[in-house]
Amino acid sequence: MYSSGTGARVVVDVGLGNVVLVDVGLGNVVLVDVGLGDVVLVDVVLVAEAASTTTTSGASSTLAVPQLAANSAATMSAGMRGASPRDTFKRYLPERSISRQQGYREDVNGRFDDHPFIQACRGLPHDRVPVWFMRQAGRSLPEYRAIRGTGTILDAIADPDLSTEITLQPVRRYGVDAAILYSDIVVPAHAVGFGLTVTPGVGPEVENPFTSEADLERLRPLDPEADTPYVLETVRQLVAELDVPLIGFAGAPFTVASYLVEGRPSRDHVATKSLMFSNEPLWHALCDRLADMAIASLRSQIDNGASAIQLFDSWAGALSPAQYRRYVYPHSAKVMAGVADTGVPRIHFGISTGELLPLMGEVGADVVGVDWRVPLSSARERVAPGLSLQGNLDPTVAFAGAEVACDAARAVLADNAGHPGHIFNLGHGVMPTTDPDVLAEVVKTVHEEGTVNLR
Repeated sequence: MYSSGTGARVVVDVGLGNVVLVDVGLGNVVLVDVGLGDVVLVDVVLVAEAASTTTTSGASSTLAVPQLAANSAATMSAGMRGASPRDTFKRYLPERSISRQQGYREDVNGRFDDHPFIQACRGLPHDRVPVWFMRQAGRSLPEYRAIRGTGTILDAIADPDLSTEITLQPVRRYGVDAAILYSDIVVPAHAVGFGLTVTPGVGPEVENPFTSEADLERLRPLDPEADTPYVLETVRQLVAELDVPLIGFAGAPFTVASYLVEGRPSRDHVATKSLMFSNEPLWHALCDRLADMAIASLRSQIDNGASAIQLFDSWAGALSPAQYRRYVYPHSAKVMAGVADTGVPRIHFGISTGELLPLMGEVGADVVGVDWRVPLSSARERVAPGLSLQGNLDPTVAFAGAEVACDAARAVLADNAGHPGHIFNLGHGVMPTTDPDVLAEVVKTVHEEGTVNLR
């Protein structure tokens, strides 16, 4: 079901036992998922004209698929009919970008102070348990696959209109309480020319990994306005359109360093740890530069309207507490301190970090992400009083169906026991083959059954 929430609406029977609700009040083209991986391009101007005799603003009418298809086809040139879904989608994007810019607000910081997501980040009373999902935008959504096109994720990120649409897709579909910027933690390193790409099916890869002091020169300071203007444009467009907070993010120095040193994703981080242990001064010099890049990136996102930030230290769980404190803590703390004056909530997340939760909270986070391995009640005992928690549904329960996933979500809510400092999320990101309908039911369950104690 799709609706952008304004103007008249038409219920479109897509012929597969499903219907979709199409907003016809914007005069734009939307992509409608008709099931089985197929997507129909619907010109809602013509749909509106066809429905105008039977519907008024806010009312609904049924339009048969043959008529819908004929109307859509009539508006397409021969060249457009042969174009890819992404190319066709892009043909219509400029007008939408203009409308977003017209709604941009200069005074963006603190714009969502009263939103449940921001209130939960700060442990303040609010009226419902907020929920969003890491990797909520991406391959699990058919509408994403319809417009993503070819190339690496870095190509898509460099396209502000496309990145904006991808970021918005899960907010429309799920009704989540926050959007997460469609980007990647390696964008700053890529932007300054370190020689990094993201290979589909593999992840970040570096042709010449970081090995010596000379490689520090390949990590010049990040100038967001010059190096990543496309990210800032995406943030501005999203802020103009979203009615929920936007979360900006960056990679923590350790995790980004692990990609630069290993040259590709690693399970054991042998090269990374070897550098840490054998040349500690060089390790700290590397992480210090990466911390500065993260600060510059995060501040630029905040300056352009992000309402919260998340620092991803995905691979920190490979370290012992002593290793984390010596080799990682100072640099993550520098990043958190570097954005503290902005006043936006700061979320810190890692995988398999149960033993590191106290330290990850100490670096300056307002919210500590918890994966599914540690119950929220136990995690709350490990972090300092006053910190909020985010998590922590096991992403794999979605594959057991909506009933099992919703029961698991209820267990997470019960474990939290109504504490106001809780943002419901997965314990890691949405997996690519997850059924979006299951996640939609989880969101509904959290919103309808979650409770928040007034403390």
